[in-house]
Amino acid sequence: MPEARMNCLADLRGRQERARVAFYGPKVRLSVGVGTCGLANGAGDVLEALRDEVARRGLDFTVRATACVGLCEMEPLVDVLAPGLPRVFYHKVDPARARDLVAGLAKGLHHGDWALMRADQDKLLVDLPRSLTGSLNGLAAVPTFEEIPFYRHQMKVALRNCGFIDPLDVEEYLATGGYSALAKAMESMPPEQIIETIERSGLRGRGGGGFPTGKKWRACREAHGEPKYVLCNGDEGDPGAFMDRSIMEGNPHAVLEGMAIAAYAIGASYGYIYVRREYPLAVDHLRRAILQAEQAGLLGINILGRGFDFTVRISRGAGAFVCGESTALMASIEGQAGEPRAKHIHTSEKGVFGRPTTLNNVETWANVPVIINQGADWFAAIGTKASKGTKVFSVVGKARTTGLVEVPMGMTLREIVFDIAGGVAGGRQFKAVQTGGPSGGCLGEDQLDLPVDFDALTAAGSMMGSGGLIVMDDRTCMVEVARYFTNFLRRESCGKCTACREGVLRMYELLEKITAGQGTTADVDLLEEVSRYVADNSICGLGKSAPNPTLSTLKHFRGEYLAHVTEHRCPAGVCKALTKFTILTASCKACGKCSKACPTEAISGGAKKVPALIDQAKCVRCGSCREVCPFDAVGTE
Repeated sequence: MPEARMNCLADLRGRQERARVAFYGPKVRLSVGVGTCGLANGAGDVLEALRDEVARRGLDFTVRATACVGLCEMEPLVDVLAPGLPRVFYHKVDPARARDLVAGLAKGLHHGDWALMRADQDKLLVDLPRSLTGSLNGLAAVPTFEEIPFYRHQMKVALRNCGFIDPLDVEEYLATGGYSALAKAMESMPPEQIIETIERSGLRGRGGGGFPTGKKWRACREAHGEPKYVLCNGDEGDPGAFMDRSIMEGNPHAVLEGMAIAAYAIGASYGYIYVRREYPLAVDHLRRAILQAEQAGLLGINILGRGFDFTVRISRGAGAFVCGESTALMASIEGQAGEPRAKHIHTSEKGVFGRPTTLNNVETWANVPVIINQGADWFAAIGTKASKGTKVFSVVGKARTTGLVEVPMGMTLREIVFDIAGGVAGGRQFKAVQTGGPSGGCLGEDQLDLPVDFDALTAAGSMMGSGGLIVMDDRTCMVEVARYFTNFLRRESCGKCTACREGVLRMYELLEKITAGQGTTADVDLLEEVSRYVADNSICGLGKSAPNPTLSTLKHFRGEYLAHVTEHRCPAGVCKALTKFTILTASCKACGKCSKACPTEAISGGAKKVPALIDQAKCVRCGSCREVCPFDAVGTE
């Protein structure tokens, strides 16, 4: 049961201290990440097995549910913290191995000599020093958190508590210093000083626009009209993006604390968190966090006895990508159709319900408490001259290790893709990386040393966006990539303005024509012309950025477009109308994998030392044979 409501700052500090003592106690602590990615991989069963085995053995261990720690493809992950020993992870744990883990800990071995070190751990131990893997005895058998290459180059700020605390227990957030920034702001920082601190920190919006956060707050504070609103954008509609979802699931109180600080600074009384309907777990965690914070006197009426009221509610979106745009989001909260409007009047003056409004995304709000506690200079010292702090990225696609990363602004794409994500899966050649989600641009190998910040990516024809990062290998057709994302964007267009409604559709039709082998060089030129028109004449950010995938691929991979229209071939062997798969008999080892994978039985031979042969009449150009061949013996014509 929650403790009594805190009526003053002294109550908060006392409760934080009690929570800290309990949290960092002498018990062995086993944590399981049961965020969306963990649950999808069976983490719920692992958590139940750990609890059952600990209870069966009568052990005085703490077994906790946390959230994602970023290494999503290695879920289920079990995090082990024991007094006096480093923090370590076990990955891909199933219920049986979870029970073995408890048995080993019960004997005092702590990560000792069991069959948990498997070949699949090679992916986790990329470039790990041999000394850490040479012995299966004792602690050396398992790398610590800091030694895992995926984490070694990261800096956790927005993700600081994700996977470390139980997101459904406000006491654990308090134990790690939670709500101390709100208390500091209300006790010793006048609103003007809070806004000045955010301005000096250089924090820019992490939702894609990169607008200075402090400037937004100041404009809203100075605007006339009551009440004022603080909004959080948790819509996150980009395919392959899950940064905000992970924060809402793993550290919801950080978002609430950031919003409360802003509300106090600008004089707002009400807040909304706009979350897409596809995020049920995030919604559940936010609702519980709001209730806990209200019961503790950290949200709601008369917060911490200081006469400040701030009420937060959740508004659920219906999955429209355009509702990630600020004015469309506000229209949706109001119960209207989610359509953007021209910003002749800024939302800081006339936003939701026609009142002054401050809107930032989830990651931006999660940074605010750290800036207040650590100071503007601390945050401003991280990153580049114009892009301060860290940025969270979801690394997906053909990366060797996919997941969620947080790095200082200014780190290069090469460092993220190769040092953190381990390079390209399957040892294939790197081809491109797309940053910024479906509205982002695709950058080639010659752009890998580009620093990741707002201005450098924009100048290169891409964008920071909300933080999606898709790695592509040499079997990716860049024309098809442009077609795929343009199809997504034309479906998601609200249709309000002609430039986006008709222009993106025309772009899609031209890309369809080119990938179908019916395009001409005139079509390529027309595609570029229409794309530039859409970018220049659309009303909102979705339309203005919709041509980015096409324009960037035309800029960096124009040769692929020309190969499609002049040579009638797809260099990557992806576009079915322009591709013919053949067996390279000199390379074929007759392993039989291609014939087993073929859905139309178009492959004969391939076993008993007989090289495979593809019947072109039966082949549907699906590429399954090429995907499974371990010898690169499937070529294209």
